Amino acid sequence: MTDAKYLTIKRGAVKLAVFDFDSTLMDGETIDFLARELGLESEVAHITHEAMEGRLDFFNSLQRRVKLLKGLEKSKMDEICTSLPLVNGAKEAIAGLKERGYTVVCFSGGFRNATKPACDKLGIDADFANTLYDENGILTGEVGGEMMFGSSKGDMLVRIQSLMGITQEHTLAVGDGANDLSMFAHAKTKIAFCAKPILKEAATHIVDTRDLKEILTIIDGL
Repeated sequence: MTDAKYLTIKRGAVKLAVFDFDSTLMDGETIDFLARELGLESEVAHITHEAMEGRLDFFNSLQRRVKLLKGLEKSKMDEICTSLPLVNGAKEAIAGLKERGYTVVCFSGGFRNATKPACDKLGIDADFANTLYDENGILTGEVGGEMMFGSSKGDMLVRIQSLMGITQEHTLAVGDGANDLSMFAHAKTKIAFCAKPILKEAATHIVDTRDLKEILTIIDGL
């Protein structure tokens, strides 16, 4: 009984920070880096831009972009995904949040091949993303996973809050594009980081300097 009470108190005191990955923790879009290998970067980047601005349905845009990756070697994909550049200040921001008592999670409409190695480097507690399918080491142009829809980040955030006993009051969300709107809906502190206009409109705070350490200043001022 004592242990159960202790866990309840501990859970109630926890704070949660949820980050988008592409163009928030990582400096760019994973799928654009992959498409560059096939000479299709501009075509994929255009679809990505339209989706992040909120002009295209995320699910359909994701499928369209992934189809263009058909034929890419999985080994080349993994090589690219493990060497993606982090945004300036990412390491310091994550370390600072954890020092301040936050559990830190990454949600990505991109791919776990990219989020897992980056989150391991950053010390992020968990990552949720999609998977690019391959046959015999060659990408098939198909994708599946936990973050396929525009509503996926919000749905997953609510589930994590319930599991951990964390309220919206103690939740921070950081993102840059339209598919981050659903997680903003369930966080009290909503930081639009170098973001598209549609996300800035829903934010409580806006950071236009490409340095994630800026969010620590925001947190300390709350």
